[in-house]
Amino acid sequence: MRRGKQRIDMKIFVNEKKITVSSGAKVAELVKKHKPGADLCILNGFPCLMEHTVGPNDRVVLIEKGKRPSRKELEHLLVARHTPGVHAKLKKASVGIAGCGGLGSTAAMALARAGIGKLVLADFDVVEPSNLNRQQYFVDQIGLPKVEALAANIRQANPYVAVTTHRVRIVPGNVKALFSGVDVIIEAFDRADQKLMLVEAVLRAMPKKPLIVGNGMAGYGANELFTTRRIGHLYVCGDETSEAGHGFGLMAPRVGVCAHLQANLALEIILGPDPRITKSQIPNPKSGKMSLS
Repeated sequence: MRRGKQRIDMKIFVNEKKITVSSGAKVAELVKKHKPGADLCILNGFPCLMEHTVGPNDRVVLIEKGKRPSRKELEHLLVARHTPGVHAKLKKASVGIAGCGGLGSTAAMALARAGIGKLVLADFDVVEPSNLNRQQYFVDQIGLPKVEALAANIRQANPYVAVTTHRVRIVPGNVKALFSGVDVIIEAFDRADQKLMLVEAVLRAMPKKPLIVGNGMAGYGANELFTTRRIGHLYVCGDETSEAGHGFGLMAPRVGVCAHLQANLALEIILGPDPRITKSQIPNPKSGKMSLS
């Protein structure tokens, strides 16, 4: 008589709780025991089928669609699609946003959804109707200070982000006081002279602080022109050409591309290069695109 395979106990995580299961355990067994009614199963950041077999140290998140989770459950469900291990690092990190317009509000929302631990928002302006074509605000927020409106929207997306707001005009004399405590600064002004002011102030007061500048995002189309360039601790995202001006306006898609390049670069600075993306997948430096690795 043949003896069946020996089942060995192993540790896995189900909705962030460490449990012991036998080798060969199926996701369906976990659903039945730990969350009956779950109809979406995320395994190590990617959806899986009920018949999938789990392995040692796997992270399984079980979600019941349409049901609002408890506050205790919400945070780990928000980041269920993350690569394992990423959230723990992001939770400890902080990013400063200098200007909360099209670039700043979009980058801040992306970082909040990614699970950044702290955002420092600084802007003097209020929400007005022409902002709504590209900025992360709503009609009922017209007239509110941008930092307050953005903080409220971030809380709706991810209440676990600590948000510090400063309704001030950013000038050379207050840059260090506003942003010395963050890991990365994202520049998000509209005007070239403001961008230059911030770059000079950061390089003078905090020369080793990573600063990500947006430069060139007006108009529409021409995705292939966007690049990321590094100069010491200064990083430039955009096409570095299409400055907004009369007859050449700003629109949500292209501004959003630049803002998300900035946010994605902030993640790479904080987390380091993603080891799953090989050098062969990174465009040749001759094309103008650069990697941090």
